[in-house]
Formats: sequence, C-alpha cells, structure tokens
Amino acid sequence: MTDEATIARERIDRLQSMARDAVCEGREDRAREYVRRARRIAERHRLRLPREFERSICRSCDTFLVPGRNARVRTRSGHVVVTCECGSHARYPYD
Repeated sequence: MTDEATIARERIDRLQSMARDAVCEGREDRAREYVRRARRIAERHRLRLPREFERSICRSCDTFLVPGRNARVRTRSGHVVVTCECGSHARYPYD
C-alpha cells in the first residue's frame, strides 16, 4: 500500500470514530457528513471501506447506524437483518 493509501485508510478510520461520537451526541447530520466524506475518500483512492464501517452505515441515506437508536437489528435463519429508520434493509450472513 502506498503512503497516500495509508493516509487515506487512517483518515477513514478517524471519520468512522467521529461519526460514532456524533451520533452518540445526537448530531445525526454531522455524522452523515462524516460518512459521506469517508466514502468519498475511499472512492478517490480506490479503497474499500472496512467491513465494520460498511455494515454500520445505511446505503440509502448515509446514516451511521446505532442499534436501538436509529436502527433495528433482527436475526433470521443464517443472516442478520438491519433496518434503518429510513426504511431500507440490509442483510448480512452470520460471520
């Protein structure tokens, strides 16, 4: 990985933690902006978002998901269903 990609990865990680903190403080708009910036950095440097980060954001509205606060998490046979408050669903297999 090049130096630019390493810096981009560190910045994405930092934006993830900032988005989590912003949601906990009740600043959902700011968290959404952090998620959009992280996606933009990943696109620009042709990187994938970390799996943990990718599964904690809504693909439709860029909201950072916190179970019980703005997301509902249910388990089904073989997969987990995460429902955002905007109504979109994401399904992930058990890891």
